[in-house]
Amino acid sequence: MAAGGGLRLLGLAALLLPGAVLCRGSPGAAERRCFCQVTGHLDDCTCDVETIDAFNNYKFFPRLNKLLESDYFRYYKVNLKKPCPFWNDNSHCGRRDCAVKPCPSMKHMLHFVFQDKVPDGIRSRSYKYSEEANSLAEECEEAERLGAVDGSLSEETQQAVLQWTRHDDSSDSFCEADDILSPDVEYVDLLLNPERYTGYKGPDAWKIWNSIYEENCFKPQNVKRPLESDRGVCVEKRAFYRLISGLHASINIHLSARYLLQDTWSEKKWGPNVTEFQQRFDEVITRGEGPRRLKNLYFLYLIELRALSKVLPFFERPGFQLYTGNKSQDAETKTLLLEILHLAKSFPLHFDENSFFAGNKKEAAKLKEEFRLHFKNISRIMDCVGCFKCRLWGKLQTQGLGTALKILFSENLIEKIPESGPSYGFQLTRQEIVALFNAFGRVSTSVRELENFRNILQNMW
Repeated sequence: MAAGGGLRLLGLAALLLPGAVLCRGSPGAAERRCFCQVTGHLDDCTCDVETIDAFNNYKFFPRLNKLLESDYFRYYKVNLKKPCPFWNDNSHCGRRDCAVKPCPSMKHMLHFVFQDKVPDGIRSRSYKYSEEANSLAEECEEAERLGAVDGSLSEETQQAVLQWTRHDDSSDSFCEADDILSPDVEYVDLLLNPERYTGYKGPDAWKIWNSIYEENCFKPQNVKRPLESDRGVCVEKRAFYRLISGLHASINIHLSARYLLQDTWSEKKWGPNVTEFQQRFDEVITRGEGPRRLKNLYFLYLIELRALSKVLPFFERPGFQLYTGNKSQDAETKTLLLEILHLAKSFPLHFDENSFFAGNKKEAAKLKEEFRLHFKNISRIMDCVGCFKCRLWGKLQTQGLGTALKILFSENLIEKIPESGPSYGFQLTRQEIVALFNAFGRVSTSVRELENFRNILQNMW
């Protein structure tokens, strides 16, 4: 849509919506309609928007962005061919911008990036990205990066494997994980497949989000749509909805910030589309929902930041490796990772997750399981997304958020992690680690992009 058409639509919306006042000609009016509520303290938190903006935009975002460019974090192993488990889906997007460039060749894709571009330490199936691989560096070298789980494993490692089979908080996955040994699972270079506008919208995209909100979000029985109210629900259920709403807002910000502005035979030009941003977040057009969605983005930010601060002991152990096969680069990556985690821990106004599931133990356990199953179902819905690139980032971000929840619900296990040797109780796979940091990278980028959109809108009209 042209910018002029978008502005005319804004005017029409102001006439159609009761009580709507379009402040045309008033300096900063466009900015206020999107950001009028995005200030001050956040509900259910002690933190405020301004503190998050300053911390993220000037301290955290630059460091995290650098980390995500490293080999360990840029390659994500994913199955984009899993069938939709809920309905027959023949709505795959045919646009070029929906296609994913995988590292192994895929005949049905337009672009090919050869497997040898993936570092040996990541590509090789002979290396197991589990606790024993990360904590037993010497055995890793002797057994060619922990070739297989067989008799060559040390007694200590075999005991660790037995311990991992125990049912505990850490093993209760919040996501439907891809089988990493499936022939349909492939490495994708995230830097070559950035999240941006693809043209995937309309009934198919609406069906995905409607399924997530209507079928999986906790809501009062008398509320038709959870988008319209969060009254009458407990803090845990309210938090669940706000996380999903925040994720939805974050994705919409990415699509608006990296919009296809020009598409010719000679070049493509990507950049911020203010009209698209207003369609999704303007208070008048969205009937007051847009600014609330943006506040939920900040709530999501606090939850994932809290998880990063809590998981520091897992990564801080001397034996833990971010393994790619390049020793010097791996050491630099771990140093930067620990710097980022310590920075996360230093944030002054963390979300207090102890308010979750703090009541009656029986009811709390039931609610926690319901929480986990709802989120796991949402991760399965991502296999129904008809755009491959949207599916890639949807799966990654739901796995990342699920990993953050797993961390927050495993605090007691993390506290028991020894300074050296295997961690018997709490584990993170390589895929969970990559998803966790890239997912927070998306949220951090969204917060940063809001500053850009705010500045643009302040100068409109």
